Amino acid sequence: MNNNDILVSLDIGTAKIKVIIGEVLNDSLNIIGVGTAKSNGMKKGAIVDIDQTVHSIRSAVEQAERMVGMQIDSVVVGISGNHVQLQPCHGVVAVQSENREITNEDVKRVIDGAQVISIPPEREIIDVIPKQFIVDGLDEITDPRGMIGVRLEMEGTIITCSKTVLHNILKCVERANLKVSDIVLQPLAAGTVALSKDERNLGVALIDVGGGCSTVSIFENDHIVSTSVVALGGDNITKDLSIGLRTTTEEAEDIKKNYGHAFYNDAREDEVFEATIIGSNAKQTFNQLQIADMIEARLEEIYAFAEREIRRMGYQELPGGYVLTGGTMKMPGALELAGDLFQANVRIAIPDYIGVREAQFTAGVGILQFAYHNAKIQGKNLFPAITASLEEPKVKRAKKQPTKATTNTNENDKKESGIANLFKYFFD
Repeated sequence: MNNNDILVSLDIGTAKIKVIIGEVLNDSLNIIGVGTAKSNGMKKGAIVDIDQTVHSIRSAVEQAERMVGMQIDSVVVGISGNHVQLQPCHGVVAVQSENREITNEDVKRVIDGAQVISIPPEREIIDVIPKQFIVDGLDEITDPRGMIGVRLEMEGTIITCSKTVLHNILKCVERANLKVSDIVLQPLAAGTVALSKDERNLGVALIDVGGGCSTVSIFENDHIVSTSVVALGGDNITKDLSIGLRTTTEEAEDIKKNYGHAFYNDAREDEVFEATIIGSNAKQTFNQLQIADMIEARLEEIYAFAEREIRRMGYQELPGGYVLTGGTMKMPGALELAGDLFQANVRIAIPDYIGVREAQFTAGVGILQFAYHNAKIQGKNLFPAITASLEEPKVKRAKKQPTKATTNTNENDKKESGIANLFKYFFD
């Protein structure tokens, strides 16, 4: 195993923090390590307690490290939320080499040129996603390197986010003694795993129902065109069960996972369980039909809010239908309820990799895949993400200087990335 072929993704969710270690061999991804931890410092997709979030990140990282027997040094972080904005951009440069062959340097320059736009001081550019490159008027080029031309253009999407939110995330990762090798828009990354190329071309809605919130994204012509967040998720279902059954949140969560059903018509009355009444040792017996009524009502509301966001984005009909993912989709009946409500083609997306064949890992796997392919086009250096052994004492890790983390380790770069500048701004 070559350490230079290993990437690590960090998905900071409201319910769970997930760390996935992936090995890239011949452009194909293998998952070699997974770590999950309960997320204690998050609410509705936002960090509310830095210390608890740092502790949760460390727990997930250590679990993944034990699985592969290596120490994680840097991670690719996923970011999402209503503070994220997408806007079109365009860059033009002249090809510099004497033989007019387009090189990595030309691609970097055209991407840098596209970023020269006016943005408010409270926002930060986190990435530029090329839609197409144009060489001497020839368009729809995905990778122009090696081609011959005089004029290179790029049309793409600039992703900006709130500097405050990004600072809090970077602060947590830095305090967990990790470096940030790249930052990725989570819905965009999830789309690379959850959606087929045909779906992305036709027009499709990706609904990622997590613990604290649900992310709704629209893809069209093979690119993300809009994204939004609904402040409802699986945790709301747990709270409803806790109130309805008069039991603790922890027990309500266990009941939801073991006995929950989201489609009332398919729930079974003979599936019975006991719940401890809060404030006493008394137990009461319930059946699946009783809780299915509560679960269906809340999940239907989540779907309705997602549908409303899609309408607000200006989409009345999507030929590619709806694709559902996220931890909440593990519940039986979630797909049937969505089909009944949306009256369109609906499916649940699950990553097709050993060890992560659950909908909750879609974003984490997507971050690895997207970051790798995006770094190849943009010339970013994401490797190595780990060191060979866990034998070194943990104190050594704490001595590292995470403040020098950048998205590009090439010292000859003329222009540093926005994330590198942000680290300097906050931590130097």
